[in-house]
Amino acid sequence: MYENDSAAEMYDLLYQDRKDYPAEARQVADLVRARKPDASSLLDVACGTGIHLAAFAELFERVEGADLSAPMLEVAARRLGPRVPLHRVDMRDFRLDASFDAAAVMFSSIAYLRTSEDLEAAVATLAGHLNPGGVLVVEPWWFPEAFIEGHVSGHALTTDNNRTITRVSHSTRAGRVTRMELHYVIADSRGVHHRSETDDLTLFTRDEYETAFRKAGLKVEYVDSEPGRPGYFVATA
Repeated sequence: MYENDSAAEMYDLLYQDRKDYPAEARQVADLVRARKPDASSLLDVACGTGIHLAAFAELFERVEGADLSAPMLEVAARRLGPRVPLHRVDMRDFRLDASFDAAAVMFSSIAYLRTSEDLEAAVATLAGHLNPGGVLVVEPWWFPEAFIEGHVSGHALTTDNNRTITRVSHSTRAGRVTRMELHYVIADSRGVHHRSETDDLTLFTRDEYETAFRKAGLKVEYVDSEPGRPGYFVATA
């Protein structure tokens, strides 16, 4: 998605206007500390450009980030500086020389995995990085029964440097996958520019998620979030 700095800036501006990243990080921290009050470290997997990670850094003594995308990690490194270690990994199979009181996968990034085997491998890998009593928080994508065929959404913002960014999306279902077509139009002093992408997100069932946690040796519960967001799986080692 973030093929260059211009695209990264556009996405970050747009999604920071759509999402309250600090509030979501505080919500995750509260879920973690309700189960492990002394939690002081967190690993943010699929951290992207590090917006959630920057908020987590204000809430935990030690944080690290991991992502598969080198361009996203480059943006995150500039945002966070040398104080926060970043790792380029595949969430299904990696091993860091560190363990954590908590780990998180935010923004439904877990749904970029394609099969239940991928999901189980990722959860087992994440569980392997938890300290005893550690907590794994995963924000899933929608469950299949909650998917709305043909769902449309849109958003627009104007920045203080006379630039307007709009985003529209249309979602369809292809078997077990949500296929979300997104179009962005950016108007600035140079003119009007357009870009598009298609995101494929797997519609894992609640049972598939819970099975993955149990197979990893974790005790899991599902916690509802506010309307318009899928909620969280919260699992304890």
